[in-house]
Amino acid sequence: MIFEKIKSDGIAHNSYLIGAEGQAAVIDPRRDCDVYIDFCKQNHLRITSIFETHRNEDYVVGSVELADKTGAVIYHGHQLRFSYGKPVKEGNTFLFGSLEIEIIETPGHTDESISLVVKDRSDADIPLMVFTGDALFAGDVGRTDLYGENQKRRLSKLLHKSIFSKILPLGDHVIVCPAHGKGSVCGGEISDRELTTIGYEKKTNLALLKSEDEFIDYKIKEYHYRPPYFKKMEVYNKDGPPILKNIPIIEPVSIAKLKTHISNGSQVVDIRSPLSFAGAHIPGSINIWRKGIPMFAGWVLNHEKPIIIVDDFNINLDEVIRFFIRLGYDKIVGYLSEGFSSWTKSAESVEKIDMWSVEDLSKNIDNKNLYILDVREKNKVDEQGFIENSHNVFVGEVPIKLKTIPKNKQILVYCDTGFKTSIASSILKMHSYPKVANLLGGFAAWKNAGFLLEKR
Repeated sequence: MIFEKIKSDGIAHNSYLIGAEGQAAVIDPRRDCDVYIDFCKQNHLRITSIFETHRNEDYVVGSVELADKTGAVIYHGHQLRFSYGKPVKEGNTFLFGSLEIEIIETPGHTDESISLVVKDRSDADIPLMVFTGDALFAGDVGRTDLYGENQKRRLSKLLHKSIFSKILPLGDHVIVCPAHGKGSVCGGEISDRELTTIGYEKKTNLALLKSEDEFIDYKIKEYHYRPPYFKKMEVYNKDGPPILKNIPIIEPVSIAKLKTHISNGSQVVDIRSPLSFAGAHIPGSINIWRKGIPMFAGWVLNHEKPIIIVDDFNINLDEVIRFFIRLGYDKIVGYLSEGFSSWTKSAESVEKIDMWSVEDLSKNIDNKNLYILDVREKNKVDEQGFIENSHNVFVGEVPIKLKTIPKNKQILVYCDTGFKTSIASSILKMHSYPKVANLLGGFAAWKNAGFLLEKR
């Protein structure tokens, strides 16, 4: 038996490859699927089957792309009418040498959600592992709000039944292989554990320690942010995304061409550090630091307008391109040739963002012309406290809540340590807010300096 877990940075997505006797199956593949093909070449395997545990919402699934390259058959739950692949139902089985994969229907996160139970019949006729998709995670269970508030009770009941009647009875020894790890938007309290078992989850997963009524009530009251790009992912993952064939190769863009693109409405994404961006940046550009693209691009970028990347040294842009295409951003037209320094060497106009220390903020905390904007997640504000006189708008919702942020005041933005701060500040500058500043070190610096914190 061969087993491989493939993680996608940023979106905390887990996909898996399992095989035996020359055949392999891939579960919930990502769109840049060369990783599975390369692994199979090295291990003399042929991918014959692709399984989707559900219609994913947070990334473009790579099933269509991988099937195009390998000829493998795609399978997914029958409760949703996909435009590709074949539906499967409870009890369907698939053989890969001595391995057997059995389908169990586990709705709740979505109606068509399935889990895959694996047995290695060369050892014993008992379950070895289960691929649970977004039904059961390490330390958490899947969100049940994707169909709207009026469907949360129904889906929460289904999820409870799926977990307690289908997954947990498989046995305490069974290895759990979820579709996401810590940091995913598909769960709230996912643990930072590489491995878990049903038995371990039964003893430690707080959601599983509740009665049925408590579980349902907990899921109904649970709050999750929902990035706007989810809608695009739902369409792509139901109807099938465009086939890329290969990772796009983007070209360098001259300053003259960049200015033309800007005038035509292209999106300029500056992937430099927040401090570099604050020092000087191209007017109208959005700052999303490199590793933050998977988490935040879907909040602030649209899929229709072309994207141009701005960096310092244009190193390893292949990684950045992969981040974008996993979220369905295919219109990447290029990157600024010779990096941001070429812009300043040409004496082009720049924007800046002021930087305040926590001491600066302390001196101005009671200034009536100061508007303090806290862009952390609501749960962090509730748990950790906040700086007095601050107003909470999660960074991803800043574009749709601009009317709540006054333009006639000095805006001071802070987050945990400063990275999300720069995204919010760049959006405010783009929308012509005249006085915007970032708090150096963010909430962590304020707390470590011993300044007063407020609690709700």
